[in-house]
Amino acid sequence: MILVLVETDRDGVMLTSREALSFARTLGEGLADHDVEAVVVGPLAEELRPLVVRHLGEQAVAVMHHADDERLTSYGAAAWAASVVDVASSNSARLVIASGTPRGNEVTAHVATRLDILMAANVIAVDSVEPLTVSRQVMGGGVFEEMRLEGAVAALTVAGHAVDPTPAGEPTDPEVRAYTPVLTDADLLTRVVRTEAAEAEGTSALTSARVVVGAGRGAGGADGFDDLLELTDLLGGALGVSRVVTSLGWRPHHEQVGQTGSRISPDLYVACGISGAIQHWAGCQSAKTILAINTDADAPMVTKAHYAVIGDLHEVVPAINAELKLRLA
Repeated sequence: MILVLVETDRDGVMLTSREALSFARTLGEGLADHDVEAVVVGPLAEELRPLVVRHLGEQAVAVMHHADDERLTSYGAAAWAASVVDVASSNSARLVIASGTPRGNEVTAHVATRLDILMAANVIAVDSVEPLTVSRQVMGGGVFEEMRLEGAVAALTVAGHAVDPTPAGEPTDPEVRAYTPVLTDADLLTRVVRTEAAEAEGTSALTSARVVVGAGRGAGGADGFDDLLELTDLLGGALGVSRVVTSLGWRPHHEQVGQTGSRISPDLYVACGISGAIQHWAGCQSAKTILAINTDADAPMVTKAHYAVIGDLHEVVPAINAELKLRLA
């Protein structure tokens, strides 16, 4: 059995978790008798449950294990890991998989430690099944590493957007099995006790965004982001910035893309006024399509991009916004 840790939001199963389920389903086709089962940790709102079950069925999940325990209302890595280990151990899981989100990576690392098994993070492909050999992103996505996961059980996380969340040809009606995990006081010691909503223009969801609008020194200053934020909104994406932007205090650090920021892999990255230093390139090179907007035709970002517009972003971006508004009207 392949067990996938599933994260949820108000729309059901998160996109990155659906990607992990598709990855697991494809991997399972190469293994004998390895159905895909899912584990959902924490109480679900009554209106959310059918959405989650439906999304799991679209990914041909056989069983949904639900750790329905009020103690899991607040996220805690150790408690979530204990919940996953309960299912993995009692059902003889061959693989434990999660999406490569901050939460997915953290929980899977705890699971691997508790089960004393090997773990590969940010996997993009499986090279062979026996023995299980995977390719994964390392060094901020600048290097691909081949890793062999020897042993009867292994764990891995799937890099964001490494696969498309393609629905199965024949959906299933997952069996829902609620259970109460065995939790110790130590498991519950560290938990999220408070969350604060970001500002209206905050764009922190970089790792899961399908479209990212990037901004560099070419923005000109802290007041030079209005058009860029409008483009971000029109494209339904997230704003990402270069290190110089955060160093100058123009935008918060959680929006930084690069070796010391977030590693992104969107379908489209629109890099505006970004020179493309190697540290930034390490964080964005996994984008499927890169459009560069820059006044310098020889800038590294321009020469590496799939498409480029040579011009001032403060002239080009408003023109793009105007055209998008016409088409979306």
